Amino acid sequence: MPVPPDTATSQTSEAQAATSFAPPGRRRRLAQLAWGAALAGAVALGWVAYWWTERISIERLRAAGAQRLEVYAASLENLLDKYDFLPHMLELDKNVLGLLEHPHDQERRLEVNTYLERLSRQAGSRIIYIVDLQGRTLAASNWRQKDSFVGDDIRFRPYLQNALSGRPSGFYGVGTTSGEPGYFYARGVHRDGRMLGVAVVKVNIEEQARGWVQGADKVMLADANGVLFLSSAPASKYHTLLPLSASVRASLAQTRQYHGLPLPALPIRRSEAQPDGTRVVTIGAANGSEARGTITPPLLVQGRSLAPRQWTFLYLSDLSQARANARAAVLFAWVVYGFLTLLFLFLRQRLQAREQLQAAYNQLELKVAERTARLERTTQRLMKEAEVRRQAEQQLHRTQNELYQAGKMAVLGQMSASITHELNQPLTALRTMSDNAVLLFERGRIDEARQNLSKISQVVARMGTITGKLKGFARKSNAELGPVSIHTAISNALVLVERRLQLDKVAFTLDIDQGDVYALCDSNRLEQVLLNLMSNALDALGTLERDAPRALTIDVTEGDGKVRIRVADTGPGLTDEARERLFQPFFTTKPQGEGLGLGLAISEQIVRDFGGTLRTETTTSGACFVIELQAASVERQDG
Repeated sequence: MPVPPDTATSQTSEAQAATSFAPPGRRRRLAQLAWGAALAGAVALGWVAYWWTERISIERLRAAGAQRLEVYAASLENLLDKYDFLPHMLELDKNVLGLLEHPHDQERRLEVNTYLERLSRQAGSRIIYIVDLQGRTLAASNWRQKDSFVGDDIRFRPYLQNALSGRPSGFYGVGTTSGEPGYFYARGVHRDGRMLGVAVVKVNIEEQARGWVQGADKVMLADANGVLFLSSAPASKYHTLLPLSASVRASLAQTRQYHGLPLPALPIRRSEAQPDGTRVVTIGAANGSEARGTITPPLLVQGRSLAPRQWTFLYLSDLSQARANARAAVLFAWVVYGFLTLLFLFLRQRLQAREQLQAAYNQLELKVAERTARLERTTQRLMKEAEVRRQAEQQLHRTQNELYQAGKMAVLGQMSASITHELNQPLTALRTMSDNAVLLFERGRIDEARQNLSKISQVVARMGTITGKLKGFARKSNAELGPVSIHTAISNALVLVERRLQLDKVAFTLDIDQGDVYALCDSNRLEQVLLNLMSNALDALGTLERDAPRALTIDVTEGDGKVRIRVADTGPGLTDEARERLFQPFFTTKPQGEGLGLGLAISEQIVRDFGGTLRTETTTSGACFVIELQAASVERQDG
């Protein structure tokens, strides 16, 4: 029966109220039990995922190992069977039979040696040789080599003893003459039912092991005594699966099967038998060290017998990948479990959030109103602060301009003496020439008077140039940046110190790479900086002795988008203390009353406003200041 909405809402509210008013200790215990159950479920799920994945991975490794063992066994059998016919061929050769009947016939021995050599090369065997009934080698395919088998006594070899007993056999061993391992075929050579000797073929089966490498897996071949004589892992070759007994070692020493080899046992740290007949082993380092990295990961060992040779193929599969797969399965299971848990918590949280949303919405309007009012008050306060800051910046800008202007006037004040002298001289000349002009007019010497008036005009023009430069220098700058001719700025500043250069006998040099160079700056303020630097240089040169050389050099270069103006003098230079405090306000090296210490500080600020730098450079003599500005194109100036 459907529940009316009002009834359902009432029931939900009552349930929530009951839960909300539950004792805190009980809610905490319920939460702990829930999390404990979730953790136990995660552990159980991880264990099942690990066991199931590891089991499947090991089964796959076991199936792949069995298949590869069959392939390797068939390949080795085919290789060995390929040479089984060679002893039969030797029994059919009349020269071989003749040599066995007449072992001292040297001519026949040479023919048999040559025949064996050719036959071994064609068959691809290592060595073929003929042995008499006393175990002495009569002929061999390696008769030309230093380690020839001819004349060797091999009665101790089991394969020879079996062949002399009428039992053809095969034998793996390490050569006592060459030290090279190989597989030996031995079969008796008969004539008319009578054994004359034994034919032996040695085959190198070491090449077979080179194709056994399968990543981290290993393939080994063990004999009846458990000696690993072939292995895809060179470190385990000529080791034993178990320690050899004294009797077995004595037998091997007698037959010299592994001539001179110690045959140590593999350092197997752990070995567990499996229900399917396989084993899981862990092999440590050969020297017994248990340091990190010296123990191999667990290996799954599978075997396949090669009858009737009494050999056993061993295939060792690395279980690291199987266990890595199991760990990955555990991680995946936990991720899925965690996702489902989080999904459950998310849905539960959604339900709780839906219940809390209405309550939050009821308070939202009030909070919005409060925050809106707070934001309006903050906005008004920020607007007032912005207005105060704007006014402060304007005041700072005006103060800087006034400071720059005061710096100009200070420079002009320091130059007043030379400027006054520069103007007094032409004024005196004007008075004299004007008096002379009056006399010339009175005496009727019109042409001479006209010449005198022309000179007066030239002097007046020169005075106008000087006063115009002073007026232009003294005017306030608009502080707008644009392309400025460096040559023009230097010339304008030079006019104001030209008289001092003459009076102080200072040699002036101007060096500009091109016809003219343009920089992005303000012409009036750049002239102020140049005039300050040249005035400081002249002040420094004025402290030299009377006969000391005085020189002022201005060098202008352009490159990498920069214009560099170097102002250098041959004065006494700068001390280390002066270099550190050079651009600090009110620092000066001049005597008291001759400078305020603001010129370089103002100049550095002006150049910085241009986006450039003003610095000093170390020279062998004198001082050198470098102005670096951003270069500007002529087209930009023309535009």
